[in-house]
Amino acid sequence: MKSVLADIDFARDSCLVARQLIGVTVLLDGIGGRIVETEAYDRLDPASHTFGGQTPRNAAMFGPPAHAYVYRSYGLHWCLNFVCREAGHGAGVLIRAIEPLYGLDAMRARRGVEDERLLCSGPGKLCQALAITHAHNGVALDAPPFVLLAREDAVAVLAGPRIGISRAMALPWRFVEAGSRFLSKPMRVV
Repeated sequence: MKSVLADIDFARDSCLVARQLIGVTVLLDGIGGRIVETEAYDRLDPASHTFGGQTPRNAAMFGPPAHAYVYRSYGLHWCLNFVCREAGHGAGVLIRAIEPLYGLDAMRARRGVEDERLLCSGPGKLCQALAITHAHNGVALDAPPFVLLAREDAVAVLAGPRIGISRAMALPWRFVEAGSRFLSKPMRVV
């Protein structure tokens, strides 16, 4: 399979990258699956961690594109983002859900659930299933432990409002694979 980094220009707009990532396979140490849900964030977006400028917490988002930005949500769950735009801009794509395909036994053990639909259907769940922690913050996506594989077929992508935020909620910057049963929440199309 061909690496996705040859197909996606992570230095582009986060909405474009978020849409292009649907159907891409993400693996961490060989465990993972197809991305079925993403959300775009930009430093001009009041819902983005970078809206107020660079801090020690969000520094990876201001770094080079095609790197991971990992943060803890509400002090409970790790969340994985892919940095985009040029270094210094502060934009990224939150990986909200994947269809689990590789290493299901390891994911089930890490998550403590059997139902494959529940393994990676949310940003915290997928980080737990893939064993993503703050140690992955700032790591390049084109080097181990990450592998990103280009999608093999065309994918129908829907856009709608982001979820789980309290600002800029109406922006249609959430992207999902149409018909996927592995989404974190059903899609409300605008």
